[in-house]
Amino acid sequence: MVTVALDAMGGDRGLEVNVDGAAMLSREDTDIHVVLVGDVSRISERLEAIAYDPQRLTLVAAQGCVAMDERPGEALERMPECSIARAAELVATGQAQALVSAGHTGATILAASRRFGRLPGIRRAALAAVYPTERRHGPHKDPFALMLDVGATLDATAADLVSFAVMGSAYSSIISSIEAPRVALLSNGTEANKGTATIVEAHRRLLEGPLNFEGNIEGLDIPRGTVDVVVCEGFLGNVVLKMLEGVSEVVRDVARQASGRKLQWRVGLAMLGGGLRELRRMTDWKSYGGAPLLGLDQVVIKAHGRSEARAIRNALKVAAKAVRRDLIGRTQAGMQEIGDA
Repeated sequence: MVTVALDAMGGDRGLEVNVDGAAMLSREDTDIHVVLVGDVSRISERLEAIAYDPQRLTLVAAQGCVAMDERPGEALERMPECSIARAAELVATGQAQALVSAGHTGATILAASRRFGRLPGIRRAALAAVYPTERRHGPHKDPFALMLDVGATLDATAADLVSFAVMGSAYSSIISSIEAPRVALLSNGTEANKGTATIVEAHRRLLEGPLNFEGNIEGLDIPRGTVDVVVCEGFLGNVVLKMLEGVSEVVRDVARQASGRKLQWRVGLAMLGGGLRELRRMTDWKSYGGAPLLGLDQVVIKAHGRSEARAIRNALKVAAKAVRRDLIGRTQAGMQEIGDA
């Protein structure tokens, strides 16, 4: 049984979707036990209204929740027993093996960083995210790839980028079952000498290492899915990720608006129906579970702030999968190999 601590109060949609997602998972034939951390009276009230397996859910009390518009450091100081802090504490003390939250990203990163240690050789943690691609990845033909960092470390050194590559490769191997994930640095050209001095140095180090390093890729290669793992500093990664989310939403909105206008547009959209459904499926972040915070000695999955019950359920499953397949141990082994190269 894998035990996952869930910040039941976090996210734009509030407590109900977190409880519903955990309850949905509890009804499945799974080895996952979920600890719901938050306002116990409200959690219990919600559970009374839905079906769930009480053998697979536990409730732990917390006081308060970090709101999306709050400064994470100030909020955690003011509310040391808030839901994300208590959930992280459960993992740190061995009462759970992974942490999941759809709440404030900064608060999740800070709470985890304060209670968990960093893996040997890793200076900075990285927040990874999946994004839709044209090319399929791994034996399961996943229509998405991994990018990191997307916001945890804004300025990265060459050593940081190398550790991001190791962490991303380990995570992609575990989640997508890819034996040797293709890894690349995001730059302004494919040549080894393109990019900042930091990227050039990281390129040199990765060429000498044991990873399946493909070199540099450009922005146009990201949606094509030419590699399984894209490595960049957090500032650039966050901008790219938000742009990809925005483009997919615009495409869906344009199609929706066009369908209500001219007859020939409706006919054209009907002919493209299969392709549009595939695009909707590929860009449905709810099915991806969440973004892993990598580099710490515990498993942390940051679900999307707008997550609904299905997304929370999937985030819990991804967290348990990372525990079962020893994400932490495989990352440590990868860092050791880089150090020995």
